[in-house]
Amino acid sequence: MFKGLIASVALAASVTASAAPIEVAWQNLMNRVGADGKAEYVQRFIIKGDLSQLSRLAFNQFDRKMTPVNPADTIGKLLPGYYYIASSRFGEGADSVVVDIVTSGTMPQYSYGADGVHGVNAASQPFDVEFVRLSGTERPEQWTLPGKDRNTPADKIYDQNEDLKAGSVGAYDIVPSFKSVKLGEGTYTGGEKTPKLIKHDNPEFYRLIVTPQGITIEGASQKALYTASRTLDKLLRVNGGTLPAAVVEDYPDYGYRGVMIDIARNYQTLDQMKKFVDVMADYRLNHLQFHFIDDEAWRLEIPGLPELTEYGSRRGYTTDENDFLAQIYAGDGKPTTLGGTANGYISRQEFIDFLKYCAARGVVVIPEIETPGHARAARKAMEARYRKTGDATYRLMEDGDTSVYRSAQDFGDNVMNPAVPGTYKFMEKVFDEIIAMYKDAGVPLETIHIGGDEVPHGAWSGSPSAIKFMKENNMKGESDLHAHFVKWMGQALKERGLKMAGWQEIVLGKEEDTAKSIAPYLEFVNLWVPWKQGKETELPAIVAQRVGAPIVFSTAHGFYLDQPYSGHPDERGLGWAMITDEFTSLDAYPVHQAPVQPGGKVIGVQGQLWSETVRGPQQMELYLFPKMLGMAERAWNSDTTYTRAQFNGALGKHELPFLAKRGVNFHMRQPGVKIENGKVLMNSPYEGAEIRYTLDGSDPDANSTLYTAPVSLPEGAKQVRARLYYLGKESVSSMLNVDK
Repeated sequence: MFKGLIASVALAASVTASAAPIEVAWQNLMNRVGADGKAEYVQRFIIKGDLSQLSRLAFNQFDRKMTPVNPADTIGKLLPGYYYIASSRFGEGADSVVVDIVTSGTMPQYSYGADGVHGVNAASQPFDVEFVRLSGTERPEQWTLPGKDRNTPADKIYDQNEDLKAGSVGAYDIVPSFKSVKLGEGTYTGGEKTPKLIKHDNPEFYRLIVTPQGITIEGASQKALYTASRTLDKLLRVNGGTLPAAVVEDYPDYGYRGVMIDIARNYQTLDQMKKFVDVMADYRLNHLQFHFIDDEAWRLEIPGLPELTEYGSRRGYTTDENDFLAQIYAGDGKPTTLGGTANGYISRQEFIDFLKYCAARGVVVIPEIETPGHARAARKAMEARYRKTGDATYRLMEDGDTSVYRSAQDFGDNVMNPAVPGTYKFMEKVFDEIIAMYKDAGVPLETIHIGGDEVPHGAWSGSPSAIKFMKENNMKGESDLHAHFVKWMGQALKERGLKMAGWQEIVLGKEEDTAKSIAPYLEFVNLWVPWKQGKETELPAIVAQRVGAPIVFSTAHGFYLDQPYSGHPDERGLGWAMITDEFTSLDAYPVHQAPVQPGGKVIGVQGQLWSETVRGPQQMELYLFPKMLGMAERAWNSDTTYTRAQFNGALGKHELPFLAKRGVNFHMRQPGVKIENGKVLMNSPYEGAEIRYTLDGSDPDANSTLYTAPVSLPEGAKQVRARLYYLGKESVSSMLNVDK
């Protein structure tokens, strides 16, 4: 095996039984500026083993221009984000080949690195390889260009940790924080808990009256009593079963407190989703926007349209996508492999059971059907149906369409055509089947989310039907056609007794009269870009409310939970919006970025977990916790509550131990490191955490030296590295170079 591999790397899959295993090690060698003055990086694949069985080595990576250094090698693109390496060197009897690839852009973190690596044999069949990633922190040029290092220096982290340690924590300091806590005399150590309905203008208002003799739980509704009882249970858990006497009064600032979970890009099982819903309820969150449909997969069974899941929920190695979608993000090249994140879907009955499960915990599930963009899986599945049956009823495109466009995810074939009849029949069919699932579950359905975002320019520019339709209806362009489709869906849902939700693009960016004509159909729009852009003079929230669109504040600056916690190269996440940790989300105040206007509505707050970089349940939870807790605080309390130090104290003493006992994974902050007078000082943001360190530049692990007091700096030391350990979790390594 290769030496020097980072310990946390896992094998991609078991090796084939019929041949010696092929081992693939990958590493980013450097970021640099190319001869054309543009950023580029050089990535390396080290391929070892019986290479006679290898026709191609396939892998996933975000869409980039790639050029092999060796002219004997070829890089092919099966789909944006899915590549293969072919080489004449594979057939020369060599047992080791090194392939270097010059790639456009930069690689600041390994979430941008190669994934889904698998072999392809001469018969075009995929097979497993052993895949590892070599260290990405050996040299600074592996993660940064000069002057563009996003990684926070360890000595600055030291200062931050000192500030974070200043927060004192009381028994009632949990997340979200309470509106009012008045301490009394004595301590509750056990006794009766008595529920009582009371009258209050806010139906979610509740009061906990804690005395040494017992606890009275008052609530303005059964929903409020449920929230109060669950919150009390959490309070008792984090305080060892006792509580100081107190009167706690509480209510939310927003009725809608939500999270969007994307299981389309990378799949999560319903067992994992149920676990998450339980934790949602613990943090007084009550809406799940369920994103199970996107370009990369369709994850919900729709009776009568079996191709949506038979075709659209499977991904693997294919050069034509006739039978399943091409692999993207991750996988082993096989559309039949279950248990990973590439393949899988929710059956009708499973979804019905899930709806019941969520309803019992006070969580409303809002199904999201991405239209007309982000629809590649649906388009491809309906074309597969057409090829198989000859039935064109549900086709979402037309022959002869020469439109050329590039979506935000680099696709050029991911948009439904609003000028062909199949699109409308398809949407009605999906609407009706989803409505039937809620009815069979006995769970009310009030809103369906239609997506509506990121429709690329030119999506219908070459469609004969679209061009004709726009001309016949005196439309100025594609924005009008998009608005026509959105309005039709609003009307179709209204006829079914439902409201429509969507991303802000369904009203913003359109003429005000058009936006106002859509607004009556809306339950809300997700405001994910709340800041001014270009020549805008008003906040988007103000414009949205003026045209009559209720807002769920869903800002990408703080509430996009898949962004990296820090700029450290080993942190996961895509930092296109901003680096986001639990304090970034805590500081994303809706009252400042989405102020309520006269006659307008800001109905709630929502965090989003997009799953391009999520590889399984552990990583899902790592992204969410504790980052989601800052958002939960803002969803319950719209304005200033905890300082950062107080919030960190509540996390370290109460919330992280609570999550650990629930078996929930979470992210650890880094230790700080600084040098003073020849001594190395280290600190932690959490009381009781351990710091393990090295002085030779190697990454520390759980067996490295335990920090207990300032350490004398040995002669010749060039770098100090330290890692934090707490509650069974570990941080990435803080790195501090020693000045000579």
